[in-house]
Amino acid sequence: MTSTRMAHGASRDHTHELSLEDTFDFLNTIELENGFLDDHFVSFREAADWLLDRGVVHRWRAAASRPTGAAAEEALAKVRSVRGALREVSDAVVHGRPADPAALAEVNRALQARERIELVQAADGVSVGHSHVGDPIDDALARLAEPLVDEIQAGNADRVRICANDTCRWIFYDESRAGRRRWCDMASCGNRAKAARHRARVKAAAAPANSVPSAS
Repeated sequence: MTSTRMAHGASRDHTHELSLEDTFDFLNTIELENGFLDDHFVSFREAADWLLDRGVVHRWRAAASRPTGAAAEEALAKVRSVRGALREVSDAVVHGRPADPAALAEVNRALQARERIELVQAADGVSVGHSHVGDPIDDALARLAEPLVDEIQAGNADRVRICANDTCRWIFYDESRAGRRRWCDMASCGNRAKAARHRARVKAAAAPANSVPSAS
C-alpha cells in the first residue's frame, strides 16, 4: 500500500477508541465449529469489510489504498498473523504460561504502527486529532491489539477467558462477580458440557454392572 500521512479531527466513519470486545470479536473471526476451524477471513476482502464495518479503518483510506493481487494476499497474511499472535498471547494469559516469543514480537510490531495523537486547528482554537503514518491496515491492527494490552497493564489479565468447551475455544472477558465463568455461553457450551459429563457418569456407573466376570 502507498504510505500516506494526514491529520484529522473526529470522523463519523472512524471509531478512535476500540473496546476489548472489539478485540475479542476480531480474535473470534477464527473459531471452532463442532471441532473444525472456521476462518471468517478467507480473502482480504472479507477482512477489509470487517474492519470497515467496525469503523477501524477510514473508508476514504481503505478505498484509496485497498490492495489487489499479491498485495492483497500479503495484507491478508498480515491480518491473520497478528490475529494468531493475539490469540496466542490470550491463551498464555489464560493458562498462566510464557507466551511464544514470536507471538510477542508480532504483537509488538503491530503496536508500533499506532496512529499518533496530535493537536490540530479548530474554529475555536485547537482540538485533539490524530495522524496516520503508513499502511492503514497496520494502524488498524495496532488499535485492535491495544485494548488487550491495556487490560494486561491494568492487572485484569485474570478476567480474560477461553471457553472451556474444546469444540469452541471462544475468547471472552469474564465480567461475573465471582470471576469463575468458564463458558462463553451457558445456554450452549455450558449445557453441552454438563450433558457430556452426565453421560460420562452414567456410562461409568453402568460399566461394572455390564462387565463380564473373569473366569476363576
